[in-house]
Parts: sequence; C-alpha cells; structure tokens
Amino acid sequence: MIIDTLSNADKYFSLNPRFAAAFCYLRKPVVRGMDSVRDEIEGDKLIALISRKIGKQRNEAKLEVHRKYIDIQFVLGGIDTMGWKPAGDCSEVLAPYDDEKDVGFFSDEPSMWCPVHAGAYAIFFPEDAHAPMVSNGEIHKIILKVAV
Repeated sequence: MIIDTLSNADKYFSLNPRFAAAFCYLRKPVVRGMDSVRDEIEGDKLIALISRKIGKQRNEAKLEVHRKYIDIQFVLGGIDTMGWKPAGDCSEVLAPYDDEKDVGFFSDEPSMWCPVHAGAYAIFFPEDAHAPMVSNGEIHKIILKVAV
C-alpha cells in the first residue's frame, strides 16, 4: 500500500507500465467535476470509476482483495478512511474470490486505518486487502483499476 499526493506520483511510474497514464488522467481538471462515470482509458487495462457516495462506518466496511487489478483510489472530496491488512493475513472469508468480478471479501478487522484526504490517493496492490469508503460524510473519488 502507498499513500501519497499527486505531486509525488512520478516516483511510482516504474511500478507498473500504466501508472504514467493513470496519473496523467488524475491530473485532468475535467474529471474533478464528474460524479458517476466509468471511463475505459486503455480498454480493460486501465479503467476509471468516478463516484460520489456517502461513507459508511468502520464496522460496515469489509476488506476486499483483487488479483487482476491494482487500485489507485484518489480522493477528490471528503476524507476516505481506508482500512488495510496484508491479504495473506486474512482468514475470515466473507465472500470467496470471484474471478469474473475480480473481488473477494473478508470479515477480518483491518490492521490499520488511514485517513486519505482530498488531493491524496492510496494504491492497493493484490497483496493488500483494503476496506475503503469509511467516512461520516460524502466521499467523491476516482478509483483507477490498473491491470497487473
């Protein structure tokens, strides 16, 4: 897991060949005004999901894992307190991994909670179980799905 701001994004370009395009997308002013969009930037290799939703409480958030995609979760508005735990340490399967949807859920408690403020992002790799969308208010964010 990585938490940082766009000013440091260039440091992570070497981690995946699509990270440069992903962060270029996040820097576009036009995306900041969108509410609910699915944008295929590079077909199924780089996808943006833009949403504006009311957050949930920590006890409602479930850890999720992905195998095919890396998540870059960029907060446009609000604060998204995201739970994290190494996927290999998760043992309480809530919903088995679904290959078609690229998601599995665990009911384990996160090892830590990290508030991610507007203008910052969290990167979750397949090794990272994460529980996003925790807030007492509205969260406006972009989730970039980057093929592994």
